[in-house]
Amino acid sequence: MAEKSCAAPTFRTSIGGQALIEGILMRGPGKQAIVVRSPEGLVIKEEELKLVRDKYPILGVPLIRGAVTFIDSMVRGVKALMFSADYFPEDDMAKPTKFDLWIEKHFSDERAQKLVTAFAVVLSLGLTILLFFLLPTFLAGFIDPYIKSAALHNLIESVIKLAIFFAYMLLVSKQKDIQRVFQYHGAEHKTIFCYEAGLPLTVENCRMQKRFHPRCGTSFLFVVVVISILISSVVFSFVEWRNLWVRFAMHLLLLVPIIGVAYEFNRYVGGHDTPLTRFLSRPGLWLQNFTTNEPDDSMLEVAIKAIELVIPEEKGKDTW
Repeated sequence: MAEKSCAAPTFRTSIGGQALIEGILMRGPGKQAIVVRSPEGLVIKEEELKLVRDKYPILGVPLIRGAVTFIDSMVRGVKALMFSADYFPEDDMAKPTKFDLWIEKHFSDERAQKLVTAFAVVLSLGLTILLFFLLPTFLAGFIDPYIKSAALHNLIESVIKLAIFFAYMLLVSKQKDIQRVFQYHGAEHKTIFCYEAGLPLTVENCRMQKRFHPRCGTSFLFVVVVISILISSVVFSFVEWRNLWVRFAMHLLLLVPIIGVAYEFNRYVGGHDTPLTRFLSRPGLWLQNFTTNEPDDSMLEVAIKAIELVIPEEKGKDTW
């Protein structure tokens, strides 16, 4: 799908967001805001950002900060999704499960929320590792008896990894329940582009912006997969590549540096506009065909409200 023309950006902002259920999470340099369009109207939740790397500066060092930021974003994202989901229960008459009753009996509301959030983050992270790292290694293991070259094994495993990644993106994009979430994702990108172009944050100005953004999480996930292929191809040229458990262990050990390199790559590409960075960002931008849809005006209104709440008072504080 061809993208509409829009005004050139005057700067790159560090403000980013996440699509929710009928809403958007926007995160600025000092605070974050959740805006949800509930059946009763707009619901707004603001909170100051307290980052763990501010308390422990070592966690802000390049390569380490990528993994720290990734986990922090996952936790905040899960909390925001749970907040938005509360306004759209699937079945008000549904009976609580035994697990729900056990949680209510043994934990206070605050501790129960923390427990459910931790469980959701661990589950999401575990499924990501299983699907994109361990499953390709397991499947590639079936061809080990028939090959003698580590390079060939790495090539086959890489093809399987990319095939799983693209299949996952395609299947998710076809889910009807997720279509409106992807529309809010598009609204988030358009609004950020409008803000970066220095235009007034109106529905009309946002509507004309592109919906594919170089600092999108979709692009980041693709970069993680590609960098994991490159790093593992080098590492498994020197370790026992035929041992399945060795490969599993190495993939887990390499997660932090892989995410760290991917984070720094996205920071560089997102902060520079050169022929090289435009070329490097193309695959990630193309993948956003699967994870962003054109939003309607009501979704743009939500995105505008969310970004207005996190724009810092001090001009330039959010420069990328």
